[in-house]
Amino acid sequence: MTANVTALHTSSGGVPKLPVEVLAVTKNGCIGDKQNDRRHHGGPNKAVCLFLEEIIEELALEGHPIAAGTTGENVLIRGIPRNELNPGVVLRFPDVELAITQDAPPCRTIIGSFSDNNFNLISHKKYPNRTRWYAKVLREGTISVNDVVKVIN
Repeated sequence: MTANVTALHTSSGGVPKLPVEVLAVTKNGCIGDKQNDRRHHGGPNKAVCLFLEEIIEELALEGHPIAAGTTGENVLIRGIPRNELNPGVVLRFPDVELAITQDAPPCRTIIGSFSDNNFNLISHKKYPNRTRWYAKVLREGTISVNDVVKVIN
């Protein structure tokens, strides 16, 4: 199965992050993207936040008001099996390489994406198959909607 970028998002601070067609990625983060809480978000080891579109769809089918960009992800991907994403895994885009560094723990700022305020439904510790991931940038460049993504172990 081929994996592709389905959406890209940035924000001037907070959520939701808004869609962009092209995302410029540097070792310090995504150009045009700002995090309000730099203690917990952003920086070289959390430069890019990744999420799988299949997880958003699954949560929406369960009745949650979640949508692309509402949980703060920069890159939304379709087609990577969930069990293939873990710290150390490299994702290769045509112009960029990212290495997953850690899970992206949910915080209260994304509470509006979940019924009954249950934002912990994407907690890696509680629900390891519904994880958002942070990544560091190994090769800077741009990511575009519809780019192919390859998992390199």
